Amino acid sequence: MKRLLCILVISIFATTGIALCSEIVANVTIPTPLPAYEAAELGKNLSLPQILLNRIRISPFNLIATIIFFLAIIHTFFAAKISKYAKRVYKDFADKPESENKVCFFAEICTFLGEVELIFGLWCVPLVLVIAYNFGWAGVTSYFNNSVSFEEPIFVIVIMSMASTKPIITLAESALGYVAKIGNCSPKAWWLTILALSPLLGSLITEPAAMTIGAMLLAKKFYHCSPSNALKYATLALLFVNISVGGTLTHFAAPPVLMVANKWSLNLSRMFLEFGTHAILGIALSTATYFLIFRKEFKKMSEKFIPDGEDNTKIPKYISAIHIAFMVWTVLTVHIPALVVSGYLFLLGFMKATRNHQIELGIKNPLLVGFFLAALVTHGKFQTWWLSPILSSLGETSLFLGSTILTAFNDNAAITYLASLVPVFSTNKVLQKAVLAGAVTGGGLTVIANAPNPAGQSILAKYFGNGISPVKLFLGAILPTIIVGSCFVLL
Repeated sequence: MKRLLCILVISIFATTGIALCSEIVANVTIPTPLPAYEAAELGKNLSLPQILLNRIRISPFNLIATIIFFLAIIHTFFAAKISKYAKRVYKDFADKPESENKVCFFAEICTFLGEVELIFGLWCVPLVLVIAYNFGWAGVTSYFNNSVSFEEPIFVIVIMSMASTKPIITLAESALGYVAKIGNCSPKAWWLTILALSPLLGSLITEPAAMTIGAMLLAKKFYHCSPSNALKYATLALLFVNISVGGTLTHFAAPPVLMVANKWSLNLSRMFLEFGTHAILGIALSTATYFLIFRKEFKKMSEKFIPDGEDNTKIPKYISAIHIAFMVWTVLTVHIPALVVSGYLFLLGFMKATRNHQIELGIKNPLLVGFFLAALVTHGKFQTWWLSPILSSLGETSLFLGSTILTAFNDNAAITYLASLVPVFSTNKVLQKAVLAGAVTGGGLTVIANAPNPAGQSILAKYFGNGISPVKLFLGAILPTIIVGSCFVLL
């Protein structure tokens, strides 16, 4: 493991060093706009490999940025092992007599390198350094001021914080509890209710909020019952897949939809008819399938089930209504960060005035998820040079499959956003549906596939011992992904 950590650290600095030694033309807009590539390729009838090679010749810096991006992806697959190793280092250090009231620096570094939410931000360091070297500090400021937008990360931080407040959690739990009562509020009943209904709430209160509420309720009502490792991963994977498609009933709740709603004229009726109905069926079938697979384990859990004592603390209706109003304000002003943050600050003041009905606001997880998204956006802008020609070369079915696969390696909001930049998608509704359906279908395959996934992971990670394995998560998500994808393609 020490060798692995050394390789990661050396890779970061080596990548920076190699890029710094490269001779790249300065005073070039970064990243190179797609029309600049397309103008050079016009009338040449190039194959896909030739297009990619030609774009590397035009702007070699983008290749370096993409290498850094893929190194970050590779790093994520080792995160669980690094976290496991960090805990072992902590234990060995704690056993030493001289360790009292001291901090193990190496263990802290290992923990830092094993945090999935921090990995892409860590790999932004060499990216920013090579930008500064090749284009000067003016290039760095120009890139962050003009090329990238952090509206989505700011929105996710605020909406996650709001969704994790006691009035909202209590309200959601109460609403879902009415359904869970049909099964005597057993772990099985809560499992079915949360995984089938909380994703659909995402179409109203946004996917990040639905993920936060769903994960917190699963932790409280299901994971504490110590299910098997297989059921733990199946549940997490199913939550990710269902949340990814559950926000498609409306045009304002899912990040990949938000990215293209205006450009592709995705109104409420079109979203519900073309995507929402398929999503509802897919969620129902995938949830029922996993329920049948693990029915024997659910039966054993129900036999050992002891009902929790109910929290009789009632929250005044006006407090819940005001919290909902602040969430609505955040959704309506999603593209105006100043108003989003202002509303959040007002909510903090209101929470202090009503602290008898509040709990301590958990800001760590929202900040980590926001940092993750901000880093992903920073890297993502440099991936248009290869994503665009790949998407443009695909037909309807292959586009759906390609979008699903690519989503596993790049946030699905980035996939739809990049597709919106390709001219052929601007008027072709068939291709629009294929790429959007593929993007939401693949949103549960990896942690980075959908913006709210890191929120669910950060809330539920403590139930997975040595950390969540990306491979096991992927394997758990394959079946529900196939079921949901079939609903979009065949119906």
